[in-house]
Amino acid sequence: MNKYKIASFYQFLDFFDYKESKKNIELLLLNKNITGTVLLASEGINATISGDSISLDKTLDSLMKIVNIDKLNIKFSYSLNRPFKRLRVKIKNEIVTMGISNAKPQKDTGTFVDPVEWNKIINDSSTIIIDTRNFYEVSIGSFANSLSPNTKTFREFPKWAKNNLDKSKNSKIAMFCTGGIRCEKASSYLKSIGFKDVFQLKGGILKYLEDIEKKDSLWKGECFVFDERVSVVHNLEEGNYNMCHACRMPINDSDMKNNKYIKGVSCSHCFNKTSDEDKKRFLDRQKQVELSKLNNTDHFASQKR
Repeated sequence: MNKYKIASFYQFLDFFDYKESKKNIELLLLNKNITGTVLLASEGINATISGDSISLDKTLDSLMKIVNIDKLNIKFSYSLNRPFKRLRVKIKNEIVTMGISNAKPQKDTGTFVDPVEWNKIINDSSTIIIDTRNFYEVSIGSFANSLSPNTKTFREFPKWAKNNLDKSKNSKIAMFCTGGIRCEKASSYLKSIGFKDVFQLKGGILKYLEDIEKKDSLWKGECFVFDERVSVVHNLEEGNYNMCHACRMPINDSDMKNNKYIKGVSCSHCFNKTSDEDKKRFLDRQKQVELSKLNNTDHFASQKR
């Protein structure tokens, strides 16, 4: 039986008292022994948190009252192991960082498409399908025939869009991301610069993998997630990837059999990109991680991105 329940959610809204709400949210989650990350900004809230099922459900009810919203679109999943080591509630300029001011998802965004309708949209050969995630996420799975901007961070998306998309063609554009937040902001940005026929996968890849049976799925591979699971597959079951703690790239069994792989120190993705001094530092860090496990304590190096 899965011990931990995970809730992933976001909401774009005019959150005027987000700074004042931070303390109340932090106290609520700490009192319920909830771990994970909550981001607060004037444009809304973005969170992935985890705890036992009863505590988490009660927490979500109270959280909605603090944020003053009636309903949250929450994606639930489960894990045998605690997916987050600690709680972090952060004040940010944006709940998902694009670095520009003209994307206003709380005001205008693309058309939401549920997972069933999504298959019809992306099967249309005239549709431009865009994966708004970063290159390391795309490397382990995506929808067939989708374009990847090959970004390192979401900040790079606006420049890629301006350089690679032609709004004069009035193309139908369908965008997707892990949970919906990046493609919602990206769709708002595209509309702000003149694109009209813009669609986004409601609930993101996670909702698609939860709702669509594998036999009907157009998803290929696994979906990268930002917690201890590293990746998930259909029905949101835990996937087959681990993570290189040196470069943070997802790695599979084959990668870990490569002679360039040393746990916590290097993998085939980063072996030639780090110095001997870096590797020694990573090795020392890994020893501290292993020691903390033996002593049943936490260590910063065990944290995911």
